[in-house]
Amino acid sequence: MNFQLREGEPVSSTSNPGRINSTLRKFLDNGASGGLVLMAVALLAIITANSPLAEDYFHILHVYIGPLSIQHWINDALMAVFFLMVGLEIKREMLDGQLSSWSRRVLPGAAAAGGMICPALFYVLLNRDNPAALQGWAIPTATDIAFALGVLSLFGSRVPTSLKIFLAALAIIDDLGAVIVIALFYTADLNLVALIGAGLVWGSLFIFNKMKVKVLWPYLVLGAVLWVLVFASGVHATLAGVMLALMIPLKLTPGTPEATPEESPLHRLEHALHKPVAFIIVPIFGFANAGVSLSGLSLSVFTEPLTMGVAGGLFFGKLIGVFGVVAVLVKLGVAQLPAQASWGQVAGTALLCGIGFTMSLFIGLLAFNDPAVQDHVKIGILMGSLVSGLSGALILTLTSRRQTTSQRPVHTTA
Repeated sequence: MNFQLREGEPVSSTSNPGRINSTLRKFLDNGASGGLVLMAVALLAIITANSPLAEDYFHILHVYIGPLSIQHWINDALMAVFFLMVGLEIKREMLDGQLSSWSRRVLPGAAAAGGMICPALFYVLLNRDNPAALQGWAIPTATDIAFALGVLSLFGSRVPTSLKIFLAALAIIDDLGAVIVIALFYTADLNLVALIGAGLVWGSLFIFNKMKVKVLWPYLVLGAVLWVLVFASGVHATLAGVMLALMIPLKLTPGTPEATPEESPLHRLEHALHKPVAFIIVPIFGFANAGVSLSGLSLSVFTEPLTMGVAGGLFFGKLIGVFGVVAVLVKLGVAQLPAQASWGQVAGTALLCGIGFTMSLFIGLLAFNDPAVQDHVKIGILMGSLVSGLSGALILTLTSRRQTTSQRPVHTTA
């Protein structure tokens, strides 16, 4: 889930001693395996939910440990760590990465905005006659960064590095948009006392940041307190992860021995969280939430407005929003296509943005409390993500093969 790669650098796990290891290169090295693990876990969850183990599967998720059920511990506590990772990535990219200047933000930023607005409009259009269903408008706006980059990484050098950077930057901004949507539209009744307490703790973290405190444990201890207070406040508890991330220092005082980028608290925490988040936390969330029982469901479920709004929003909405915005900006001369990328490859990448698995599931659980409606949402997410992923992979295969063929030298005989 980490992204930082400079144009022209090979995607490789090797690096010279003393050189800063690129976080994007590390992610791209592991992205395919992380995406495959998540894919396998999702499939396992569906199989389990439709097997003789289904009753045990759903029962275990609702077993309480302390004040929360296992499913709530996963969705509210473990996913707070996921959002901490997301927040660290957003901060680093905005201050010291591929989104550190406005010129770098224009194309992925506009594409991310289009990739959120169009799916939402598609969903609202199909569900305009059902006010209750409109609560799920944000579900198809999300892109699952692990899946999308994982699929793109499978093509290796057949797709240019610039396209991977574009997708990574777009997904980062998409995550930021999802965090804002959750905070603004999926917050319950507020407990002002807990909210004020969370503000005071966040203020303490701000002081630590300004004092350039470089050890991580004070941030993490206050971060745990922050999570409890945010949970009690009515704001979704996972946002505590983002709030904590924004206060982790990225740069240390110049001239000190610890002032190298890889030694900053943010980089150290990000590196420590990378593999646990990608290979433990996100798969656990996927297994706990992707399981949907198909027993008793009629074929009409697959064509009802809510399901089609989610699936169609992910497939058509993301394609139109991302590719359409890129096309307009390039034609107007505001931006250029990612270096060495073809229009077909950009279209394939736009389709991959329709893989909304993790964040879409998360928003779906916030939008609807009825388990039956949640099942319909899950079916829509799985349909849209599967069709988007397969279509994107097919387009990238065809366009990358054609581009490789056209670049082969032509040998002539005298």
